[in-house]
Order: sequence, then C-alpha cells, then structure tokens
Amino acid sequence: MNLRQGRVLRIGHRGAAALAPENSLAAVEAAIDLRVDLVEIDVVRDGDALRLAHDAAGLTADNPTLDEALELVASSEAGLLLDLKSVGAEREVVAAIRGAGLLERTAVGSFHAGSLRALKEIEPSLTTGFSYPFDRVGLSARRAAQPLISTGLAGMRRLLPLRIVRLLARARADAAMLHWALVSQSLVERCHARGAAVLAWTVEDEAALRRVLAAGVDGVIANDPRLVGD
Repeated sequence: MNLRQGRVLRIGHRGAAALAPENSLAAVEAAIDLRVDLVEIDVVRDGDALRLAHDAAGLTADNPTLDEALELVASSEAGLLLDLKSVGAEREVVAAIRGAGLLERTAVGSFHAGSLRALKEIEPSLTTGFSYPFDRVGLSARRAAQPLISTGLAGMRRLLPLRIVRLLARARADAAMLHWALVSQSLVERCHARGAAVLAWTVEDEAALRRVLAAGVDGVIANDPRLVGD
C-alpha cells in the first residue's frame, strides 16, 4: 500500500468511534459509509481468536473478530489500517489479511518495533507503521493527566526529528504513525527524505487538523472522519 499519494488520507480511528462504539462492526460500517481512505481498527489476541479491542482488558465474547471486520472492508473500496496490540500474533494477522485478499490495501501499525520486524519477515510486501509514543499506563485517557502529557509531548516534539529516522530503521517501518502533537514540518521532511509517510493520530478538532496539515502529513486519523472533509 502506498501511504504517500499526494493527498491527505482520511482515516477513521477505531472504525468511526465518534459515530458508533469503537472497534465495533457498526463503527467499521460507519467509516466505510463516509468513504474514508482507511478504516482503522485495533486487534488483540483472545486465546485462539483475534478480536477488535483497544487492549486485553476490553475483551469480551461480544467483541467482533478480525475476520468479521476484514469481510466488511473487503466488500468496500476502503483500505485498512490495523493497529496490532498483541505481540506474537503477527503470523495469524498476516494470514487473515491474505485470506481476505486485502494485502495490497492494508497497513499494519504497532508500538512494538519487534512486532513490525516480524511482520516484514513473514510478508515483506506488507506496509507497516511505527506508532509513537507508547502510553504504557493509559495516561492519555485520564483528564487530570493532560497537563503532564502536554509537557511531555512538547519535549518529545523537539527531539523526535533527530530520532525518527533511527526509530523507523530499527522497526523496518514504512511510515511514522504519531500523536498529532509530535508532528512538525522538520519531522515530516526527515521522514519523507527517507521515503516514509507520516500519519497523525488522533485529531479531534480544527486547530489540531490545521497544525498537522500545515506540517505536511500524509494522513489524518480521526474518531470522526467528517472533520477531515471529503
């Protein structure tokens, strides 16, 4: 999959989480109905199954399977951005993507460099993206922690352009998938010079959208894809 298409890709975060429960088949369908370029889903291993969920704590028997989501995407014109949360599930994920005929329409992202390297070993043609930063303890979901997060991201934003090429090379990644507050023009230019795309997550308002577009990103990941326009 070519993530650098000369236009900004519109990507529905966790399907279209603003319009239906996140990582649900309804959210996938909502994103497809909005004619997104890519439908983003989170995938977690649940025993012998792969299910849509943000993390293992959110798993129930009612969570849709990856195969169910792939069937919906395969029947549409949308591409897929699969955020792989479980290390060690790489072979099963590649087999599922191949089985659905979506290999050329899919990019797989992960916070884990080792997982991305494993994916490339299994299927060298698969497009992969290194997600950053990794929120290990779920601070981003805690409103009281937002001032701390903003301070930390500001420091990361200054240093990341100096580190991004090394991080991408270590992960053998084709794209940088970054928190929107880390995106800067210098970072995008360094990624593009390496041939890597830059996707910004999760853009929730016009101010953040203007900022990442001005920096030159290749794709915008949003809970409500309508924010990004048609």
